[in-house]
Amino acid sequence: MNEDQRDLPPEEQELYEHHRIVCDPGQSLVRLDKFLFDRLAHTSRNRIQVAAKAGNVLVNGKSAKPSQKVKPADEISIVLPYPMREVELAPEDIPLSVLYEDDHILVIDKQAGLVVHPGHGNWTGTLVNALLFHFGKLPSTPGAEIPRPGLVHRLDKDTSGVMVIGKTEEALTHLARQFFDRTSDRRYNAFVWGDLPEDEGTIEANIGRSVKDRTVQFVYPEGDQGKTAITRWKVLERFRYVTLVECKLETGRTHQIRVHMQWTGHPLFNDAAYGGDRVLKGTTFTRYRQFVENCFKLLPRQALHARTLDIVHPITGKRMHFESALPSDMAAVLEKWRNYTVTKPMEDDTEEPLDKQAINNMK
Repeated sequence: MNEDQRDLPPEEQELYEHHRIVCDPGQSLVRLDKFLFDRLAHTSRNRIQVAAKAGNVLVNGKSAKPSQKVKPADEISIVLPYPMREVELAPEDIPLSVLYEDDHILVIDKQAGLVVHPGHGNWTGTLVNALLFHFGKLPSTPGAEIPRPGLVHRLDKDTSGVMVIGKTEEALTHLARQFFDRTSDRRYNAFVWGDLPEDEGTIEANIGRSVKDRTVQFVYPEGDQGKTAITRWKVLERFRYVTLVECKLETGRTHQIRVHMQWTGHPLFNDAAYGGDRVLKGTTFTRYRQFVENCFKLLPRQALHARTLDIVHPITGKRMHFESALPSDMAAVLEKWRNYTVTKPMEDDTEEPLDKQAINNMK
């Protein structure tokens, strides 16, 4: 069985839980839902039955009904949306930009600066507080003292873009399975420092919390620590010293795109946590440095936007596509770089190598 995530800080918890159980050789015949109910803490029998209905309970790799009898040596896998911690959260009138809504799901365009999940130091002003205000009459997530829509993924505080929320337990459970099985499709737009040598590529390297700074993540390329993380990227537009890329997430680790791109030597533009908030590439000209500083002021956050999300509707089974246009701060900086590239011929630039400190900051 997987480690209980309740002991992890909120930013490192997945928003779903996965359990794997192998039955003993002497296991007696018993209903599957009762078997799981007896073994899973904080889980009701109804919650297990909802998961089975959504196809989230597998016995020996095949979907199973709650009434199916468990046999010796059976391998059981179950994915559940993670219950909200029992804390007092107040509804708050925080504006939300809704891209789509029906009785089962809500899709929003999250603004930069909004924390998604309540946690230490962030019990107010979060997306959950906003959802409680706008959708307070929704059914409660099992284990929660107050009703709320459910989260199965998150965006960093200063990352903008598309998010989906389950409005019922059945929808939440189905969405959790899609994110666990990687059948959802999430694509981001990012400005990164440097001119990438290829037009596309894949970054596959474990990610875990840094032992030197617990507030950031770190790449463990040997795979001896952290969790598997895969990011596929392709170049959308080049500006000599920065590049606009599309990143597709195959996994959903904390700060995944930010730390993966830093590890390759191309941290996100103005990403203070990962060394992108200084001039890392460019010319020796003072005017150029001032140009970059002006861009930082226009975009006072990491240049990362969740552009598209594709999911299967949990009730209709229809594949759905959602898209969010670049927010005004990223669009403004993109336009400034386009103009700079056009008005500054390459021969006018004097290449300046990264200093040792900048290189060290990217590792």
